[in-house]
Amino acid sequence: MTFSLIARCADTGMFGLAISSSSPAVAARCAYARAGVGAVASQNVTDPTLGPLALDLMQNGMGAAEAIERVRERGKFIEYRQVLAIDKHGATAIHSGPNSLGIWTQAQGKDVASGGNMLASDGVPQAVVDGFLASSGHLGGRLIAAMQAGLAAGGEAGPLHSAGMLLVDKVAWPVADLRCDWTDDCPISAISNLWDIYKPQLDAYVQRAIDPRQAPSYGVPGNE
Repeated sequence: MTFSLIARCADTGMFGLAISSSSPAVAARCAYARAGVGAVASQNVTDPTLGPLALDLMQNGMGAAEAIERVRERGKFIEYRQVLAIDKHGATAIHSGPNSLGIWTQAQGKDVASGGNMLASDGVPQAVVDGFLASSGHLGGRLIAAMQAGLAAGGEAGPLHSAGMLLVDKVAWPVADLRCDWTDDCPISAISNLWDIYKPQLDAYVQRAIDPRQAPSYGVPGNE
């Protein structure tokens, strides 16, 4: 019911994840990232404990491949799970259990990996990876371009209803956590529109947290 990608910006070290599904609020259950550590997508009959577990393992020194192997050992009902991880070096690893739903597959490239289940075709994750590698600019924009490429390749077999994009970079909190938890329109388009609004203000939101005296205002009383 889901397709996603995890990625690293080789220039900045920023990590990001984008995901979409026919299920509601997919990013709330499936998207995990930690600055300086990596990003993890945990999907397909989701176990929300697996994302934090993989990040903890990578924070303690494991690479993505070793972390995913430990997730396989420790996770319950792992044959139903699909977990994607990228580490601080840009290495990726994927576990797709044999009980993943419908058409499911995965793809990997430099600093990026994609996986999905209940897909319209088995070419969707590769289209996502290719879309990311063909893009340039800010990681957030590249994640959206990749998801749009996956959608153009067929996306999920059923209608999409939710999407999310998560970015982490240097500070302990996400610098962007954009979500469309339910829509009868295209949730990837909704996230794209949100990114167009949020991107010009991203640095200002970080600056407000670090030192609000130096942060610009956008002219709204009580602007948060």
